[in-house]
Amino acid sequence: MFGGKTTLALVCVFLTSCTQNTDEDGAQSARDTHSSAIVIDAHSDFLDRTAIDGAHINEDPEGAQTSLSKLEQGGVDAQFFSVFVPPAFAEYGFAKRTDELIDTLQAEVAAHPDRIEIVHDTAGINRLANTGKVAALIGIEGGHSIENDLGRLRHFYGRGVRYMTLTWTNTNDWADSSGDEPRWNGLNDLGLSIVKEMNGLGMMIDISHVSDETFWDVIRATGSPVIASHSDVRGVMDDPRNMSDDMVKAVAENGGVIQVSFYSAYVDSDFAEAFAAAKARAKDRFDALENKYANDPIALDKAAWSLEKSIEFSLPAPTVADVVDHIDHVVKIAGIDHVGLGSDFDGMGAPPSGLEHAGQIPNITAELVRRGYGRADIEKILGGNLLRVFAENEKRAARRAP
Repeated sequence: MFGGKTTLALVCVFLTSCTQNTDEDGAQSARDTHSSAIVIDAHSDFLDRTAIDGAHINEDPEGAQTSLSKLEQGGVDAQFFSVFVPPAFAEYGFAKRTDELIDTLQAEVAAHPDRIEIVHDTAGINRLANTGKVAALIGIEGGHSIENDLGRLRHFYGRGVRYMTLTWTNTNDWADSSGDEPRWNGLNDLGLSIVKEMNGLGMMIDISHVSDETFWDVIRATGSPVIASHSDVRGVMDDPRNMSDDMVKAVAENGGVIQVSFYSAYVDSDFAEAFAAAKARAKDRFDALENKYANDPIALDKAAWSLEKSIEFSLPAPTVADVVDHIDHVVKIAGIDHVGLGSDFDGMGAPPSGLEHAGQIPNITAELVRRGYGRADIEKILGGNLLRVFAENEKRAARRAP
């Protein structure tokens, strides 16, 4: 018969072994699930970053969050590249700049045909899935890019744009933003006609960044399911940029999907409060940059972004678990069929710890496994839900075609 200390030691060894085996089983399950899924990230700002730092998609300068090697490391099958034109480009021309950024993406992809390919539909995503070759897709962030012209909207669809975020943080000439003063109490008549035209084209309507009033107008007006390409939820972190529980439920009833963002200031309230305070203290520095580069929007974009990133990296970051809390909340409110991933990589300074770049997206899968999500449900979160919504937009557009 073993003495007390010996028995306790053996029990401890047994429990440690069980814990190690459980951890190993969980890690293997996460790897298997991630590799079997079609992984889609709905929002990367690589094009904005490369306009600032000049780095190509096959390069990995310090702080780069999206690159070919990182997408490959992260097992990302399809990446939506956001075409974002800052409001400071008004005189330069929003549409002109949008075309230039699409040209940039086409050139970047053309330089690496063995590793990445631009596709325009769900068939293209499915064709490339699990081949090791990334499917590149295009979304516009900010409806000001079309300069109030349905013809330009059709032009950009012809160039491969498959979703448009109706606003950025600026209210435009037809839709109110969550980050600006309202002008229209939601959508005006032009905004409603743009929603109808997007439905007809099969271009997904992206309600990230819009005001609550704009959101509800879209839900009433759209004939196709919507997406939030990169949004979090107020039930975890209360901010106007995030979505209320009623909005989350409405997206589910619409058949749409909320692609959870990794942007630290919308993931975690402590980070957001510290970031807001630090930016307020730096107001004079931001104002000085606006004065210095008043006639050079590209230089202003670079300088202001550099300052903002330096502020973000001075603050304690949230974690992978904090991001998955938002996924959990959407699942609780809307169900498993209405949540996905929209990282906002390269559109943020300091990302959550463990999600510093696209190569770490498997950490999301590992956390979902740890929380008890099954393979089929994780595959929906990683890309299946967005693929379904994209396909539904395609089908409904085909039915509307003359």
